[in-house]
Amino acid sequence: MTMLWRGLCILPLLFVSGNCQFLFPFFHPFNNPGNGLNLGGVVPQNANGFFPFAGGSPSGGSLSAQNKDDGSLNSGSVNVAGGSADNKKWESNAKDKIKTGYKGKWELFVRNAGVSAMHLILLPKIDQALMFDATVWKQSKLKLPGPPCRDVEGTNEQDCFCHSILLDIDTAKIRPLRLKYDTWCSSGALDVNGRLVSTGGYNNGSDTVRILDLCPTCDWKEYPGTLGNGRWYATQVTLGDGRFMVFGGRNFPTYEFVPPEGQRNDKSKVIPFKFLAETHDKVENNLYPFVYLSTDGNLFVFANNRSILLNPNNQKILHEFPVLPGGARNYPASGSSCLLPITLQPDEKRKVIPAEVLICGGTSHDAFTLADLKRPKVFVQASKDCARIDITKRNGKWKIQSMPSPRLMGDAVVLPTGDVLLINGAKSGSAGWDDAREPNFTPVLYNFRVKEGGSKFTELAPSTIPRMYHSSFALLPDGKILIAGSNTNPGYQDNALFPTEVRVEKFSPHYLDPALAKFRPEIVPDQSANKIHYGKRFTVQIRGADRTLDDEDLQVNIYYPAFTTHGISMNQRLVRLGIVQVDKNVSSRTHSIKVQAPINGNIAPPGYYMLFVIQKGVPCRRAMWVQMLP
Repeated sequence: MTMLWRGLCILPLLFVSGNCQFLFPFFHPFNNPGNGLNLGGVVPQNANGFFPFAGGSPSGGSLSAQNKDDGSLNSGSVNVAGGSADNKKWESNAKDKIKTGYKGKWELFVRNAGVSAMHLILLPKIDQALMFDATVWKQSKLKLPGPPCRDVEGTNEQDCFCHSILLDIDTAKIRPLRLKYDTWCSSGALDVNGRLVSTGGYNNGSDTVRILDLCPTCDWKEYPGTLGNGRWYATQVTLGDGRFMVFGGRNFPTYEFVPPEGQRNDKSKVIPFKFLAETHDKVENNLYPFVYLSTDGNLFVFANNRSILLNPNNQKILHEFPVLPGGARNYPASGSSCLLPITLQPDEKRKVIPAEVLICGGTSHDAFTLADLKRPKVFVQASKDCARIDITKRNGKWKIQSMPSPRLMGDAVVLPTGDVLLINGAKSGSAGWDDAREPNFTPVLYNFRVKEGGSKFTELAPSTIPRMYHSSFALLPDGKILIAGSNTNPGYQDNALFPTEVRVEKFSPHYLDPALAKFRPEIVPDQSANKIHYGKRFTVQIRGADRTLDDEDLQVNIYYPAFTTHGISMNQRLVRLGIVQVDKNVSSRTHSIKVQAPINGNIAPPGYYMLFVIQKGVPCRRAMWVQMLP
């Protein structure tokens, strides 16, 4: 069955704070040039189920992207940079940012991850990227390490391929995981303890809830029959008290609360949602709706081209926002969206804390019909619109600007600095099997703080790998972006126009200009709080920053990892914390920053966040995981 998707993002929440970097060594995973692996093959593995990528040969269970000692790539890999550090033109803008002409750099991190990352999320504390595909194809590029294989429902077949992996973001080691119930087009979010709670999927997985704990040997726990409705192409959102709700899915214009582990929803727990029925057109265009928790505890829900504010406690629609013109934005029109950064004050007393949503790209309402059902196929140009709205205002209106290039099926990455990176996707067509053309290789930086009349969009260095339907991303603790996935084919195909993609890249944005490295401080973990309580103050200590540290050049930002699939980044959130006090030079080139935590879970739901300290617009060397608690 054809699948449709689009992307959306909520602008980050920002608190006034500083810069960070962890005090442990970073090493490049490819420290030994090895032989590349034929992408058509199955990845070998050793007895313990791991894939040691740091040297060796494929026959020994190792893969290499043939990296040089300096971290760049030899021929056969991607290394695109926007100029060298020697000729970089940057300047210090007082009370603002360091400005750089650096366009970023791409590197090939893994040649064959074994699975195409339809779904991707960074897991806290263990720094592992969880990637999983669908089980329906009964194939991948990676065999399970041994029995038991998966029994294919309704047949006598067994599926011995792996469909889910954990990827170490530093060493590139892979650990296969086992799935029984189909995760095709599912949803997910992290709970307060950092576990992934995944909902829905296809066929026997549509009413399933899955949980992955954080431990070296943990595997999926699956609970079929947990949900009251099947949830295929649904959206999961985290509430301020840590509970989950799941919205929509094909043929089900409803929503429900995800029950605690071990419990089930019967049909009485399912809540009809007329809004989703009304936004369903002849080719849907309302699947994977964009759902964001606002700072007042209400939910912003966007589907097709309409949006409302929903009270999750009494299930009442409080407000409907103006229609967003210019086409459809949800699957299969598949624009991208994010919540823009939320900025807090040190002595937060505002009754309403502003929150804005950004929606970029998408396509016309009939694009899927023309690309999927018409012969010959017609590929309509995607939208260039980028629109934002304040969801805390009842008189809010869409502010629409034009991106440098059209994009659908893209991703909106909220960067540690609060800027948004628009990446992946295509310039024409629709989401669906072989329904798009013209890969959009060029990332675009969106600076939402630029004053009216200024340029908000900056094109960065392009990739050479198409990232089309079913692409995904994860923001990493070092500020790089992990890019994976892309499969426009029903199965694993190597000879298609756009082959099934199992390569994984890392993109270094503009702020990782080598000339700016001196501005990147490091967090001192032993002297910094790793648990944060609502309304309380806490301390972060940084080392390596300027002796003459200017308080106004500092930010302390916390980032909630996104669950990404089909261009939607569920629960992605950046909050800029209020800085109360900076004690400079408590020891040599070491500074102590006192920060105010958010006042409640509507601003930052409970759970694990990456804490970044930003100096002059440059992130710390490595973020620190902190847990937000009542």
